[in-house]
Amino acid sequence: MDYANLLAWITSAVTFGTVIMLGSIGETINQKAGGLNLGTPGIMMLGGMASLTGAFLYETRAANPNAFMGVLISIVSTIVICGLAGFIYALLTVTLRANQNVTGLSLTILGTGAANFLGGSLMKLSGGVGQINVPITSRAIRASIPFLSEKLGFLSETIFKFGWFVYVTVILAITADLFLNKTSVGLNLRAVGENPATADAAGINVTRYKYLSFIAGGAIAGLGGMFYVMDYTKGTWANDSIIEALGWLAVALVIFTTWKPRNSIWGAYLFGLCYWLFLYVPSGINAVLLKLMKIDRSTYLQNLYQMIPYLVTVIVLIFVSKKKKRENQAPGALGVSYFREER
Repeated sequence: MDYANLLAWITSAVTFGTVIMLGSIGETINQKAGGLNLGTPGIMMLGGMASLTGAFLYETRAANPNAFMGVLISIVSTIVICGLAGFIYALLTVTLRANQNVTGLSLTILGTGAANFLGGSLMKLSGGVGQINVPITSRAIRASIPFLSEKLGFLSETIFKFGWFVYVTVILAITADLFLNKTSVGLNLRAVGENPATADAAGINVTRYKYLSFIAGGAIAGLGGMFYVMDYTKGTWANDSIIEALGWLAVALVIFTTWKPRNSIWGAYLFGLCYWLFLYVPSGINAVLLKLMKIDRSTYLQNLYQMIPYLVTVIVLIFVSKKKKRENQAPGALGVSYFREER
């Protein structure tokens, strides 16, 4: 593999890895509070659509669209809509006692369908397929940090060539890890996810913590969809549901990182590298694999490559289960609804 292809592979991996990382951070916060929110892929789809809709309406109606306002509207739209989706999940699972798995899957189906429907409506509103475009907002989110991307030679060509939102995401992962492990509020949230009855007896408001964590987790995960739309597709919409696929990788990454947001920094980019591996593996190796497996279509091989992150997650889950270290296990009350009357 030559240098240019290596850089292209890394660039694609970082873009997709950032989307996965944001989804994983949001899902980790949900799971630390005991909520197995399988609606994360749908929430990320809603995030991408909400950010695009907000920026599109602003850029098409403002006389002189401003990049800062475009970014602000895009981010706020995502946080509001995806926070609302998290609230709906909390309402159904905490207050109305609905099954968490069914609720999450329903939210994914609803979010994916609603996002694609609105995407089609925006296309029609803007004049046809491919006509949705928010170049000002997209360009602002993709903008790199001037000094870091220009003055550091090799580092500027590799580590610091990406848009500023990539580094914000890394900082967010570190902040989430510190919040969960070093603050009293974070420790209370973890207590709710481990044993809500004990937390309740200690005076912790279990319902409040679950609601706030599901809302915050949904808002953060939604930013992954926003980043995909504004960075990878450069401010347009594609009904290909790749955001949903990355959302499922984000859910898998939570297990892969053993519920530690700091591990999502390297884990997400590893998943990103695996996702794009099929494009950069030497053709000779692919030819040998096709012959050994007796398949005649490279599409099948591509699908096998994209299974690697899930396969690695299963291996990690087996390994963690066998070691039985408590700090690497899932929260004790994950996926279990808590009703105070049954305490």
